[in-house]
Amino acid sequence: MKTKTIVLIHGLFVNNTSWKEWKTYFETKGYTVHTPANPGHDGNTSDLKKNIPSHLKDVGFDEVVAHLSGFIDSLPEKPIIIGHSFGGLMVQKLIDMGKAVAGVSIDGAPPKNVMAPFSTVKIVWPVVNFFKGNTAFLGSKEWYHKAFFNNYSKEESDKLYETVAAPESRKLARDPLFKSSAKLDLNKPHEPLLFIAGSNDHIFPAKFSKKIADAYKDKNSVVDFKEFEGRSHFIAGEKGWEEVAGYVLNWIEKQ
Repeated sequence: MKTKTIVLIHGLFVNNTSWKEWKTYFETKGYTVHTPANPGHDGNTSDLKKNIPSHLKDVGFDEVVAHLSGFIDSLPEKPIIIGHSFGGLMVQKLIDMGKAVAGVSIDGAPPKNVMAPFSTVKIVWPVVNFFKGNTAFLGSKEWYHKAFFNNYSKEESDKLYETVAAPESRKLARDPLFKSSAKLDLNKPHEPLLFIAGSNDHIFPAKFSKKIADAYKDKNSVVDFKEFEGRSHFIAGEKGWEEVAGYVLNWIEKQ
C-alpha cells in the first residue's frame, strides 16, 4: 500500500490522547500519524472531567462525520484509517464515503443496519438513557471498571480512569440508533476492511464484531476478522497492545 498516512480515530468515553502509544508506534514504522479529537473532546482528560465543555452535549453523529471527513480532505493523500469502538463505526462510515484506502475497526460499534445484542444495550444504557435528554455523560469509576477496564483490578482501573476517561455526548452515543446517515451500504464494493475483536470485550462481544464483518457482502472486497483471546474493550490500551498494533501493521502492509 503506497499511502504512508494513518488517521487514528478515538471512540466514546475517551479522547485522542488514548492513541499516544499507537501514534509513536506507527511513526517509528515510517508512517505520518494523525490523531484528531472529536468536537468537544480536545485537551487533557483530567481537565475535561473537571470542566465539561458546554457544547459537548450538542455533538452528534453527523457533526463528527463532517469533522473527520473535512480533516481527511485536508491531508495530502488518502489515509489508512484505524478506529476504536465508536471510532470503528466512523471507519466504516468513512470507507462507505470513499475517504480512505483501507480501514481497521477495533472493537467497533455497528452501523444502524446491524442490530446490537441485549448485552451491549444493557452496558451502554447509562449513556443512551433517553430520560436524560441531550446532556453530557461522565461514567463512574465503577462503570468504567465493568465496561472498559475489566481486565484490571478495581485499584488499577481507578488509576486508569484518571488518565483515560473523558466526558461524552449522550446525543453522539444515541444518534447511530436513529440517524439514516448511520445506515451503510453493505453490498457495494469497498476498500479493504479489517475487524478486530477481544474475547473479553464487555461492550461489543467478539461474536457481535464477527457479525458486523459478515454483514459486508461484496465478494470482491477484502473483509478480514481477527479475535484476540482475553482482550477487553480497552484492547488498544491494555497490556499487550503492541501485539494488536503489530497485527494491524502486518495487515496494512499486505494490502
